[in-house]
Amino acid sequence: MLTNFPRAETRTISIAASPEVVFEYVADARNLPEWAPGFAPKIEQSGDEWVIDSEAGQLRVVVRTSSEYGTVDFLRAHDLRVGGFSRVLPNGEGSEYQFTILFPPGTPEEAVEDQLKFIDEELETVRRICEGDQAV
Repeated sequence: MLTNFPRAETRTISIAASPEVVFEYVADARNLPEWAPGFAPKIEQSGDEWVIDSEAGQLRVVVRTSSEYGTVDFLRAHDLRVGGFSRVLPNGEGSEYQFTILFPPGTPEEAVEDQLKFIDEELETVRRICEGDQAV
């Protein structure tokens, strides 16, 4: 039985825009600086990876998407088990955007709460932008 595995936290937001609009926006890594500037203030493509430059240094990520399933995962290039895992779901005439992040065992509660505040702000930004682009 696993006893020392990452803590998963999921945030969800309802968006008054079609799943296609939301998916196309979040699946395009070039949009990360707009909706997740704390994570990716600057991003550049390098082959199949994206290089994020931030105050904390450089991070290489792979963005895996499936329009069929509505999934958009932002994974560390050196360990594809680590990252943010997201999904766009139809919700009535709009969408539901879910974002899950895994925290390493032992992550202090304060660090988790701080990160979740950032994610909540990022999801609000996605909603604002997508609803402005094509509200249903």
